[in-house]
Amino acid sequence: MKRSSGRGRAPVMATVLVVAALAVGCRPVTITKAGGPDGRGVQYAPTTPAPPPLGRQTPPTARAGHLAPARPHHTVRAAPPAARPVLAFGSHGTRVRELQARLTQLGLFHRAPTGRYATVTATAVRAFQKQQGLPRTGTVAPATWSALRARTRRPSHGELHPPTARPVGTPDPRCLRGRVICISKRSNTLAWVVDGRVVSAMDVRFGSQYTPTREGTFAITFKSRRHVSTLYHTAMPYAMFFSGGQAVHYSADFAARGYTGASHGCVNVRDRAKVAALFDAVKKGTKVVVHH
Repeated sequence: MKRSSGRGRAPVMATVLVVAALAVGCRPVTITKAGGPDGRGVQYAPTTPAPPPLGRQTPPTARAGHLAPARPHHTVRAAPPAARPVLAFGSHGTRVRELQARLTQLGLFHRAPTGRYATVTATAVRAFQKQQGLPRTGTVAPATWSALRARTRRPSHGELHPPTARPVGTPDPRCLRGRVICISKRSNTLAWVVDGRVVSAMDVRFGSQYTPTREGTFAITFKSRRHVSTLYHTAMPYAMFFSGGQAVHYSADFAARGYTGASHGCVNVRDRAKVAALFDAVKKGTKVVVHH
């Protein structure tokens, strides 16, 4: 039997080795066939790249035709801002006036609404917040405003714009019949009462401890529209005398300084227009009651 030559099997063996290498996933190999034209042999290399070794995966960005996915990141969200106060110290206007009127309904604000948010208003707000178990900040945040509205009614025009800075107290029984100038030292108010009905009211102040305003029941003895004091040489417009030299009259000092000052025994009125109207309504002999 004729022995076959080994030259015819070399290409077949090379093909088998290449297929085997690709099947098992090995690294690319180089197969040499002897007898090339230059005498050094012919090299065969696989045309399909082998997958990368374990532990060295190619990132997606290195692959042709792929977009790099966005890196996952954690979003840091800022804490929500604290609720902005609806009203705070220094606020002014109709909303403050409504706040004060509602606090008055609850017995927490003991003056007439002024429309100015200051110390007295802040103190009343803290008292309400304490009652409701809310943080006692003294400012009206939305939670405080909602709680206050739920527990009060809408203030009337009279509650929002009362005639005096302090609530007019209950008239003295002596003021309930006829036409009476009813003056209260407790509330610092003067009420013009006609048959038990308060027609008008105004803020007043009295004499100091050294020159006190007398209390009791009196009558108007003398009226002087442009009076000037002969003792103190001060103007006393719309003066209505009821007890010796003591009179009800307008005081520019009271209008400017408020309750930091005092009279020499007279009943000072702060509102010029109101005392002017009272002057025109009052006659000689009109009853005057000064009580505490």
